[in-house]
Amino acid sequence: QLQLAESGGGLVQPGGSPRLSCAASGFTLEDYALGWFRQAPGKEREGVSCMSKSGSTTNYADSVKGRFTISRDNAKNTVYLQMNSLKPEDTAVYYCAARSIPWCTTYSLQGHFDSWGQGTQVTVSS
Repeated sequence: QLQLAESGGGLVQPGGSPRLSCAASGFTLEDYALGWFRQAPGKEREGVSCMSKSGSTTNYADSVKGRFTISRDNAKNTVYLQMNSLKPEDTAVYYCAARSIPWCTTYSLQGHFDSWGQGTQVTVSS
């Protein structure tokens, strides 16, 4: 059974740089395209970033481009989201996701993924 478990969220001050982790079990992350999404209260889910199966392609939402970085550690079977220069508007529940379709495009950020984690809350506030 494919399972994803996020961690690393919490209360962060504006300008902070936390790193979210998403550990996979029941499957090998390097066989899948990966994504990070977020949902703020009262708002629709937003695609944040994705990475192709090969790792050669990444995409980011305009709202996080230049501040967030997606990466993968195959040995640890874990995908990460490094978040820098956080703003209050980055407050949301963050979800990782995986899918067997191998590519990552801006269309992928609309949420066409098969497996999802339970989410981790990130609150940016002073």
